[in-house]
Formats: sequence, C-alpha cells, structure tokens
Amino acid sequence: MTSSHHDPRPEPAYRDAAPADVPALVDLVNSCYRGDSSKQGWTTEADLLDGQRVDDEGILALVGQADTRLLVAEIDGDLVACCELRRDGEDAYFGMFSVRPGRQGGGLGRIVLAEAERIAVDGWGSRRMRMKVIRQRAELIAWYERRGYKTTGNTEPFPYGDESFGLPKRSDLEFVELVKDLPVGVG
Repeated sequence: MTSSHHDPRPEPAYRDAAPADVPALVDLVNSCYRGDSSKQGWTTEADLLDGQRVDDEGILALVGQADTRLLVAEIDGDLVACCELRRDGEDAYFGMFSVRPGRQGGGLGRIVLAEAERIAVDGWGSRRMRMKVIRQRAELIAWYERRGYKTTGNTEPFPYGDESFGLPKRSDLEFVELVKDLPVGVG
C-alpha cells in the first residue's frame, strides 16, 4: 500500500502499561469497539454489542498480572494503540488489540501486531500466537489471515449474561480461535 500524499508516519514507541495509564486505556479500548466513536474505524463491534468493552478494574488487573504484558504504543506522546500479551506455555495469547479509530487503515495495526509477535518470541520464546475473534467479524478475521493467522476450527461460546463482555445484540455470537506459528529466535 503506497500513499504518496501522506507524510511518513513515525514509528510508535512501545512500553508496558502502568496503573496511571488505566483511564486512557479504558477510553482507547472502548472507543475502538463500542459506540459511535468506534464507527470512525473499521474494527467496531457496535453492530454486535452494546455496553463497555473494558472497565478500570479489568485493565488494572491486567497491568499487574503475572505472565501478562499490556503493551502500549505511543506516537509523539499520544496513546495510539495497545494490546494484551499473555504467556501460555509455549504459546502467547494476543488480545484486546486496539488502534485509535482515527489512526486505523494506515498500517499502524500491522506494525503493532508485528511488534507484539517479536516480543512474544524474544521475551518468552513463544512458538505460536493465539487469539479469539468473534466469528461474525469476517473482515477482521480476513485481516489477521493476511498476516499469517489461520482459524483452528476451535470455537468458544460468547459469555452471554456477563456484562463485562458487553451487551449482545444477537443470539448467535461465538469466538473462533486463530493461531500463527512464530519464527524461532535466531540468536
């Protein structure tokens, strides 16, 4: 994808989230997945779910959790993306991927995903990255497939009745698992 009419975008700076980041992270994640602001980007779940995607308590729990990194990406001090990385044996779990809606579609997500994969390999020696995506999000699944992820055939029911996952607008939601083999470190 070439875009000669845009200035080159600076590479994001990465760091682990701190407790002080919780309000900004809650705002970022919810703005990507729910409500009218999420419709500025293409990763919205607003047609499938109402309610919040995350809350302060949930994010704060991730910040302090063992074998978990809440990766923050910033450009010029502005929080532009985040994701959850969790060590799970030889696998790494990738979740809560959020790119600010106004910055979606310009390659930032691809860059942050690649950095998350690098961290999983270099930091934990992970051999695979796993994730769960709502089955009805075909465009998002296709995006991950273009980056080497494959559906495994494993599904998981949506947690109906648990409002911390949102308020479903349909009765047929479920998660599908995607995986990607990661390159073994060459060091």
